[in-house]
Amino acid sequence: MPSPEIRIALKRLPHGQGLPIPTYATEHAAGMDVVAAESLTLAPGARHAVATGFAIAIPEGYEVQVRPRSGLALKHGITCLNTPGTIDADYRGEVKVILANLGAEPFDIIRGERIAQLVPAPVQRAHFAEVEELDDTPRGSGGFGSTGR
Repeated sequence: MPSPEIRIALKRLPHGQGLPIPTYATEHAAGMDVVAAESLTLAPGARHAVATGFAIAIPEGYEVQVRPRSGLALKHGITCLNTPGTIDADYRGEVKVILANLGAEPFDIIRGERIAQLVPAPVQRAHFAEVEELDDTPRGSGGFGSTGR
């Protein structure tokens, strides 16, 4: 059973005129494609917060995650840093996508081309409770790689 849709208000900024708003590419896509509102060349090893030309108002109790596009990652080494990035419900500034070029060649970002995906998600709030001891588990304090290959 599909999750209920939420309404996310979107304000187009002047430099976003003429660009498509985030949309699902297929009926069962989890993420909405977002396009660049600027053109630039991303050198190997470089990163840039790419403008999208819009701001959003996410409903309380939700976030929007910013994720890389798998084709850009595989073919060109282009990914989003701090993935998934989180846009909080109280943020009202321009949505920007922090792209990094992990490839060996410069990569041209062209205005209007798809650069990332946006995935709305519910937020589970928590609080930390300080205790003297933690319960024991079979793994215990085994660190990275301690459960095998």
